[in-house]
Amino acid sequence: MNFRKIHLDEIKRCYCASSIFMFRKNYYLLASEDPNVTCNMYSGQNFEDKEVVWTKPGGCMSIVPIPGKEAEILAVQEFYLKSSPSLSKIIWGKYDKTKGWEFKDLIHIPFIHRFDIYQVNGINYFIGATIAEDKKNKQDWTKGGEIWVGILPNDLEHETVKLSKIAINMYRNHGYYHGKENNHDVGYFGCDQGILKVTPPLKKGDEWKKEWILSGPVGEVAVVDIDQDGEDEIMVIKEFHGKELAIYKKKNDQYEEVFSYSDGVEFAHALVGCTLQGVPSFVAGVRRQKAELIVIQYLNCQYQINVIDEGVGPANVCVVNETDRDLIISANHTCNEAAIYVFEK
Repeated sequence: MNFRKIHLDEIKRCYCASSIFMFRKNYYLLASEDPNVTCNMYSGQNFEDKEVVWTKPGGCMSIVPIPGKEAEILAVQEFYLKSSPSLSKIIWGKYDKTKGWEFKDLIHIPFIHRFDIYQVNGINYFIGATIAEDKKNKQDWTKGGEIWVGILPNDLEHETVKLSKIAINMYRNHGYYHGKENNHDVGYFGCDQGILKVTPPLKKGDEWKKEWILSGPVGEVAVVDIDQDGEDEIMVIKEFHGKELAIYKKKNDQYEEVFSYSDGVEFAHALVGCTLQGVPSFVAGVRRQKAELIVIQYLNCQYQINVIDEGVGPANVCVVNETDRDLIISANHTCNEAAIYVFEK
């Protein structure tokens, strides 16, 4: 695969990778999970324009643009596995070209780790996953995580968000992927019990749909039609911070494992489904041993592994498809690096 790597910055324990399209161009965000460590935003053809989004607090797990809003985001701050009681919260941010970013604390949700926003018939639904309901210490997994949902008000400056639980007892509730089914948003949540697929209501007031689609411990999950047969495959990191990547294909209404990879894999963490240079791909990141950034594709009737980088240890990645290039925005946690890998089309 032909690509070039661009080192953006040294960011201690770089964890979150995201992007936002505003003012007719893409901006790329990378943030640390450490307390009081920066979140930066980059733009420009060669990412030469840089702006500090915040310097404290840290603990950033996720950043999500708000659909239908020009320059607004939600983000997780102050998520720390070692801290109890949990300080984790969702913040609302709004960007002004003159003033820069301004923020407001929106919701305090203990141990909120992943979240997203689904837009359905003009309604923005918030959905968030806690990694555990509560923890006595970092190694305490006696209480399962939960999934919370609610409607985002249009005016977040003056209105509050009301949430309700739709799932409980999801142990090590760590994995998440935003997918599409029949052009509608769906969420895939991975935990010790397996993968729970969650679908928002098409009509306001209706119930959310939930369905367990795979059993067994899942640390991360991603979905793409990698073999281009018209039906999505599922890739997982087996177990929380696991040592094996596996792809499952649906056969006779059941998912069967068709591929696995474990060479030098320890503490696998990042996983997305996407296209790179027009080819359906899974992108994975491993934080220990070889600490690789990997692209997996299905070419010539076989799965192919492409090692993009070693010794970097991506915690999370975000893929952006632009007109003339594809980008992997990578939070290279192990080497404390914010980086972008450019694949020319």
